[in-house]
Amino acid sequence: MSSENGSAAPTAPPPSANGTNGHHRKYEEVQSVTIRFAGDSGDGMQLAGTQFTNTSALAGNDIATFPDFPAEIRAPAGTLAGVSGFQVHFAAADIHTPGDALDALVVMNAAALKTNLRDLQPGGILVVNSEGFETSDLNKAKYKVNPLEDGSLKGFKVIRVPVTKMTREAVAECKLSPREADRCKNFFALGLVYWMYERSLETTLKWIREKFAKNPQYVEANTRALKAGYNYGDTVEVMPVQYKVAKAKIQPGTYRKITGNEAIVLGLVAATQLAKKPLVYASYPITPASSVLEGLAELRRYGVKTFQAEDEIAAAGVAIGASYGGAVGITGTSGPGVCLKSEAIGLAVMTELPLVIVNVQRGGPSTGLPTKTEQADLLQAMFGRNGECPAAILAPQSPGDCFDLAFEAVRIATRFMCPVFLLSDGYLANGSEPWKIPTVAGLPAISVTHPTGPNSDGWTGPGHETGAEGEGGGAGKFLPYKRDEYLARPWAVPGTPGLEHRIGGIEKQDVTGNINYEPGNHEHMTRTRAQKIENIALTVPDLPVTGDADADLLVAGWGGTYGSITTAVERCRKRGLKVAQVHFRYLNPMPKNTAAVLKRYKKLLVPELNGGQLSWLLRAKYLAPAEGLNKIQGRPFLVSEIEAAIEGHMDEAPAL
Repeated sequence: MSSENGSAAPTAPPPSANGTNGHHRKYEEVQSVTIRFAGDSGDGMQLAGTQFTNTSALAGNDIATFPDFPAEIRAPAGTLAGVSGFQVHFAAADIHTPGDALDALVVMNAAALKTNLRDLQPGGILVVNSEGFETSDLNKAKYKVNPLEDGSLKGFKVIRVPVTKMTREAVAECKLSPREADRCKNFFALGLVYWMYERSLETTLKWIREKFAKNPQYVEANTRALKAGYNYGDTVEVMPVQYKVAKAKIQPGTYRKITGNEAIVLGLVAATQLAKKPLVYASYPITPASSVLEGLAELRRYGVKTFQAEDEIAAAGVAIGASYGGAVGITGTSGPGVCLKSEAIGLAVMTELPLVIVNVQRGGPSTGLPTKTEQADLLQAMFGRNGECPAAILAPQSPGDCFDLAFEAVRIATRFMCPVFLLSDGYLANGSEPWKIPTVAGLPAISVTHPTGPNSDGWTGPGHETGAEGEGGGAGKFLPYKRDEYLARPWAVPGTPGLEHRIGGIEKQDVTGNINYEPGNHEHMTRTRAQKIENIALTVPDLPVTGDADADLLVAGWGGTYGSITTAVERCRKRGLKVAQVHFRYLNPMPKNTAAVLKRYKKLLVPELNGGQLSWLLRAKYLAPAEGLNKIQGRPFLVSEIEAAIEGHMDEAPAL
């Protein structure tokens, strides 16, 4: 998307001061709108939300989205457990979250109303498919009386539309079965919402033509349904107001809509391309990380090899083997899969081979909440292996930032010869935002070198002390654990003449790599591996602080909480509250100025979607006065929740 692009003219009749039936139309310009499409998992709400997002992005709005999926693959139709939703926040200004309270809610049945109504603000617009409230629908949703009839919705602007009936009428000439006709009703609802917010139909019409090119009757049916919904809004006196959201002022450039998982795919490929290394991604399918495997599988022309393993253990082993062979080995999963990979990750620590572990976090423990978001794997990434087994940990803060930190994970893994965790989460993975496409020239350099012989690159030397097995180094012998200034060892590609050396999970002798059981050597190697991870901090940016320099309260977060925290801090500062903010993208090691930053503030508030894991680390390592704001509901923070917590800390007496 180009920031200069304007909105294409609607294919359906454009709105005017008067609708086509002569009713007077009012226009109200608003800065932002938050809308949610909700219905049964087979109602196409994800598709409707995605199309609305794409159209709003091309219209020049800033956007942020939050898809919400049912966990069960085949949840019974019409039940509370089967509700699927897609939330879109679009605005004329810079935004960081998919919104708090909804301005508009579109529901296709009674279950969707019951599970989503609590998020619609008083006076908000409620578009209801009135045919989704039959007796059977009410029973499945556990309604004793019809909410459309009992007055319980009087606090909202209710628009009752017979969506199913009108969709069937619109597609009557397309020779579809009743079931096929009903599958078009999401486009009828989408067309109505396009009219409400003065959106163009052209982007969606083009998508329909391309998607169903081999089925002309589907092209015709979905096109008719979309236009019928649009015309319904224009001709029926149910919605006397249309809303306008102006284009956002954003930095010029070429943009596209991107989800977190899409950004991870592109970041990994960009990094390995610049490093001139093949990428091997080995994974076992798991929600919400599976689309990373799917996305990389489509990019084989860039030297990407993907492998769907039979289990998580095999996937990690394949990735380590790929790195041993000179490729960049990457494995992806969610929290339950990290548990199974833990021994193999320890092998990567001991052998000191590059490995990137993509963990798209979800609710836990065990199977937990597969389609919901959580940030509960930080301590698992930090400590979830036997022995002293350090690994680097990065956490992107937005969907677009997933590109930058996936790129950074490859840089660190190959430069420091170590495993690197990339802790994304379900909220970032499935959410989307406009992303300015970077230029290749603007990307950081990644340089990977391999020793070419026993006396190359400064990685060899004279004989070493005799190892536990009585093997000396010998003059000119390759020394696989001789280290550089950051304590990284050389990355020797198998088959290179003269670079034969031992590899494996048993403790190595310093420098030579021979098997060694000596107590002093084990402690030395353990501390060396830990210091190597700490040395990463010498190559990463300092922790940036935003907000009031004279604040007493610092709000610290990590991962996908960034948008909610940033918006809450901005709102509080606009009201005159003194507050500052930091956000950790580097979690192990933390930036080298972290201690100095934390010491400047009397209070530290740490919002997390877990029981308090970053709070625990900050208290343990820096003795920081961290107080947690913790939420473990499978849903991201509302801005209002963090704003209220900040206000509460302002009202308290200063901490001693």
